[in-house]
Amino acid sequence: MNLAAHCFLQEICRSKVMPKVTREALTRKTVDAAKATGRAYRLRDATVPGLVLRVSAAGAKSWAMVWGRGQEKAFANYPATTLEGAREAARRLSAEIDKHGAPLAVVTPKSELTVADACRDYVTALEKDGRKTASDDAKRRFERCLYGDKLGKVRLKDLHQDHIEAWRDRVEKGDLPPLPVKRGRPPVAKPLARSSINRIRTTLVAALNHAVARRKVSPDLAFEWNAVKPLKDAGQRRGLYLEREQRRALLEAAEGPVRDLIECVALTGCRPGDPSLCLRSDYDGRTASVRFRSKDHDRKIPLSPAATALFDRLAKGKLPKAHLFTQDGKKVWTPSDWSELVRDAAARAGLPAGVTLYTLRHCWITDAIVGGMDLLTVAKLAGTSLAMIEKHYGHLVQGAARDKLAQVQFL
Repeated sequence: MNLAAHCFLQEICRSKVMPKVTREALTRKTVDAAKATGRAYRLRDATVPGLVLRVSAAGAKSWAMVWGRGQEKAFANYPATTLEGAREAARRLSAEIDKHGAPLAVVTPKSELTVADACRDYVTALEKDGRKTASDDAKRRFERCLYGDKLGKVRLKDLHQDHIEAWRDRVEKGDLPPLPVKRGRPPVAKPLARSSINRIRTTLVAALNHAVARRKVSPDLAFEWNAVKPLKDAGQRRGLYLEREQRRALLEAAEGPVRDLIECVALTGCRPGDPSLCLRSDYDGRTASVRFRSKDHDRKIPLSPAATALFDRLAKGKLPKAHLFTQDGKKVWTPSDWSELVRDAAARAGLPAGVTLYTLRHCWITDAIVGGMDLLTVAKLAGTSLAMIEKHYGHLVQGAARDKLAQVQFL
């Protein structure tokens, strides 16, 4: 501790009066040495403008940011948040204040906010940001695996790595409370594949990071969820493949408008959520192309003659803002609406258990690669990355290469 700080603290202890705000650069020693005086006081850090250490009359210490005239916001306690951690948080808060203005007060006391509260706040933020598909996806995952689970009731300030790992184990085993009754969703949670668990973990981490960004939880706690790494060996190849005859049988067994949805995924390899967002203005009959906009993969792709015939039929007589794929001419499809209908059609067609719309996407990608389409084109048409195509379907290219090598004489 430097001499000036030492003398300052001694003066505090002797006088028992509210001291003036210091302008010394804080150190770990000066922070530790700040003691109770019977009066609240504060120590200003000269390294980060606006950062102060508040010391209560009883000696409790907390970090706060001061800006403008009389504007102040406490954001962490000491020693839970170290001096360096407080400086980093203060710099971020200062940048947000400069960009967006002073933060609004949180209605719910921070000490009472739970993991479920953070997840609901994240879902709302996605929807306000215009990311409806991502919002619905996050909401569906949280409803299935978190809101009713013990983890959802844990207060953010008490969250520990052990809580998240125990929750992940319960999700993997399907050891979750019964789900609220909802069409297209079984009332009892089933064990999930590791790849699905990793996707849910990613969504949960995004929600918790959003809580940090909104200053509803200390940034120091981010270590707790960042320490929970994705499960290994989760990227398994897609296993269920339907032959063309089986796909035709599924289409024949489908009843009502879901048939159009099945046919679209089978003919284009799009994600199941892509058709539900398709408007009449997204389809261009002159160039036989359509625009898909889901999951941050906005793309325009060419259509095969069979797919063009499907879109021509659906687009006939519709206004530019009308949806092409609907349940009853008006209501837009959601996963909970089509999943049960697809399962029922698969059962009537005598297909293996586990058939979903994603099965048809997998079949399209497989056939495109085996048929000779290069991986980059497949990735662009399917709206995914080349790395993901290589990871899950690279073995198909190797098999095709072996077949071609067998037909070539090099010596």
